[in-house]
Amino acid sequence: MSKKPSGFTLVEIAIVLVIIGLLLGGVLKGQELIVSAKIRNIANDLAGISAAIAAYQDRYRALPGDDGGATSRWGAGVANGDKGGTVSGEFCGDPNGTSESLSFWRHLRLSGLLAGDSASSEQPRNALGGMFGVQTASGPEASVEIAGLVLCTTNLTGKVAEAIDSQLDDGKPGTGTLRAYSQNKIPVVRGCSVNITRSAAVSNALGYNAADESEIYTLCKSL
Repeated sequence: MSKKPSGFTLVEIAIVLVIIGLLLGGVLKGQELIVSAKIRNIANDLAGISAAIAAYQDRYRALPGDDGGATSRWGAGVANGDKGGTVSGEFCGDPNGTSESLSFWRHLRLSGLLAGDSASSEQPRNALGGMFGVQTASGPEASVEIAGLVLCTTNLTGKVAEAIDSQLDDGKPGTGTLRAYSQNKIPVVRGCSVNITRSAAVSNALGYNAADESEIYTLCKSL
């Protein structure tokens, strides 16, 4: 009486390996789709906020945050801006503060041009958990990199930052109307005591550390 051989045949092993390969391919493809969706989401938010600012200016003839008619329009609890033509304060300021860069978000919400609690000046979040914020100019005071109003967003991996830069500007962290600032030494939090966008943007020669996602970035875009 012959004994039935034990163990797996080469065919069975091959089938298992094919199944494992298909599963891994599906997981990796799924991760790629998730990252692509986040890139698209953040880029759309940057465009949407830019459009909301333009609509606010068209409607009220003022920048949100800098608007001198906010109190008369929405009540004594809403702060006016100084009508200086710029938005004072840092993009990462304490949301309980009173700077124009924080009133900016409340003015947009009260106008109905931005979703969210109209009683709040808190900066909105992006798809990676970072914040959006506005301020006037970025880069060192002696050598401004982006003049005028800028919109910044934080906590972006190199892959996401590079994709957004390529989509909206020149794909280079240190040039163009969109600049990248490395958060590796100084993480960005609300109410930050140090605003990394007041230092120099990442050197163009370095490029984005996208392959291993070892670098985290804040992007600032000219408005």
